[in-house]
Amino acid sequence: MENLKLYLGTYNVGTNNPDARLNTLLGLPDDPKNEKFQLPDLYILSFQEVKAQPQNMLLDALFDDPWTYAIKDLLERYNYVKIKSVRLQGLLLNMYCLRKHLLNIREIESEYTRTGLSGMWGNKGAVSIRLSIYGCSLCFVNSHLSAHDNQLKDRVEDYNSIIKDQEFHVAETTEIFFHDYVFWMGDLNFRLHEDYDATPEEIERLVYKKECPKLFLFDQLRYVMNRGEAFSELVEADPEFPPTFKFEVGTDRYDHKRRPAWCDRILYRVNPHNYENVTLKVDQLSYKHHPCYQLSDHKPVTAEFNIKIPAKHLRLSTGMSVDQVDQVFSDYSERIVEFDKIVSWSQDEENTAKYRITQGIPATKDDWIGLFKENFSSLDDYITYEYVSKCSTPTPEGKSPMKGASSKNEQKYEITFSELPNRCKGSYCLVYFSQSEDKVISVLGISNAFPVIKEDSD
Repeated sequence: MENLKLYLGTYNVGTNNPDARLNTLLGLPDDPKNEKFQLPDLYILSFQEVKAQPQNMLLDALFDDPWTYAIKDLLERYNYVKIKSVRLQGLLLNMYCLRKHLLNIREIESEYTRTGLSGMWGNKGAVSIRLSIYGCSLCFVNSHLSAHDNQLKDRVEDYNSIIKDQEFHVAETTEIFFHDYVFWMGDLNFRLHEDYDATPEEIERLVYKKECPKLFLFDQLRYVMNRGEAFSELVEADPEFPPTFKFEVGTDRYDHKRRPAWCDRILYRVNPHNYENVTLKVDQLSYKHHPCYQLSDHKPVTAEFNIKIPAKHLRLSTGMSVDQVDQVFSDYSERIVEFDKIVSWSQDEENTAKYRITQGIPATKDDWIGLFKENFSSLDDYITYEYVSKCSTPTPEGKSPMKGASSKNEQKYEITFSELPNRCKGSYCLVYFSQSEDKVISVLGISNAFPVIKEDSD
């Protein structure tokens, strides 16, 4: 068993763009070379009320929105790569991982659910990302539920609608709670009970007297969890921070137009006995708010977790023998696609690369190989790409047995890229993506870095 460290964050930004350094929000040291600091393996960052006017949505479809851009720009200094981003109007969920984990990530997929106007509008709802890492399945949900003290019933209905609506395309994890680990965060909008008749001023006085535990007894989210109406499948540490809503923008003062409440939350679930001889486990390391950020009427909330990841996975439900299961859940650190060393490519000519499949995976018609900058910071940042089914052919040398493989022979392939875009200068690499018809993506191989050279003309 080994640990992966996760860093989760949720922030209702009130249609504002970043206006301050984000190191504190992400728990990062100022110096990227600080070797004493243990970097999280994964960042999962959720936002609500990201500016979603039509012109913004059009630009964000072509370019990263300001929050994604700012965080990606910061995290790439620490050698992170953006794995996936999913957006539904003002809802945004981004996932980043340390570069060293890229070849151990499989089956990345996203979903979204509208709950506003009875499911017709996406101002409220949820977005999610699921993936497998070292064979373990993880699902992350960012939701923005119905607002106001008197809308408790609507929040419960929103939650149950999201659970029923979200459906994934990876076997055994087609629903949110089928995953080994589930993390649910967002502006859940749960308030204090309506029958708790304290005024905003009285609640604020209790906060300043550090009597938040008294207030938390009237928290609506814990009430519905205890009654089994919503979120009862999940666990939450008691917040030891004051209510994160509602503040006067630009200050640390509560806005008395609304009663203070813990709207911004992070919960989790683990299915501990999905594998034989292994018990999955979550250790929560922190749960806090960040009062120094004042651009909206919410304060951001973050949480850190260690999760246990077994080196080998033995499914209880497969009915296979141990040997058979070991073959299925093999060591994910092995590259499934291996590229031959590439010396250089030419800017003005067709270029080729050779690769071989080192494990028995079927290629699909949507598999593709992308050309990326050597130190790319997002899986979306390909320069150009080619589909394997259209531009790849078996090589004459083909069919040579793999080292340590079964008696089956493996075929070697060659892929051809047409003339490259003129902007190609510097060092690049190739990345092999497996992509299903349902847009489930896995990273199966990365080539060495190589230069793209522009030939001198006569």
